Amino acid sequence: MEMQFIDWKDIANSFYDKCLALTILIILFTFIVFPNFETKVIRAKEKVLETIEILDEIQEKIEQPQEVAKPIVNIEIVEGSDEDDESIEVIETIEKSILVNEVAIAPPTQEVGTTSKFTIYEEPPVFAVQISPEYPAFAKKSKIQGTVILDVEILADGTVGAIEVKKSVLPGAGGLDEAAIAAIRKSRFQPAKNGGQPIAVWITLPINFSLSK
Repeated sequence: MEMQFIDWKDIANSFYDKCLALTILIILFTFIVFPNFETKVIRAKEKVLETIEILDEIQEKIEQPQEVAKPIVNIEIVEGSDEDDESIEVIETIEKSILVNEVAIAPPTQEVGTTSKFTIYEEPPVFAVQISPEYPAFAKKSKIQGTVILDVEILADGTVGAIEVKKSVLPGAGGLDEAAIAAIRKSRFQPAKNGGQPIAVWITLPINFSLSK
């Protein structure tokens, strides 16, 4: 029995026509089913993000304490110019009053002049006993008049502590500053209050010296 040898190329050629026809059919089927088939090119973009650390600077602002408005009490001394220097009439603009027993006055607990000028209070101090200043003879004779403004420390017991001359009529002459200080030093006050408790505060007192025409 003779053996027959078959070349594989002959077998491949026999399938060539069939494969070509099948490929054409597949392409036609694709165009029929997907007539609008389009290819899109997708381009990838690389985006680099940079991170920056921002340090927040916190600045604390310290508010300066606001100066509390000091109560102003006007004191006016009117003298007649036709009278002698020796007979000086003292006019008390506020009558002497007696402190009510219900008012609690605390004893002084600090040294004179140590009260802060920025002390906050609800009720200002008021005169309990007011002494009017004497018009100095030299100032009266020289017709020196004006207003002396004093910064006065009122302690928690109503007594007068330190006194500073804020504005003088005639510095170093006339004696008006000394007369105003002496009168306020002898006066007494109902102390300022904060939360119902007496406290020491500073107030401004203008004392007016005037001569009638």
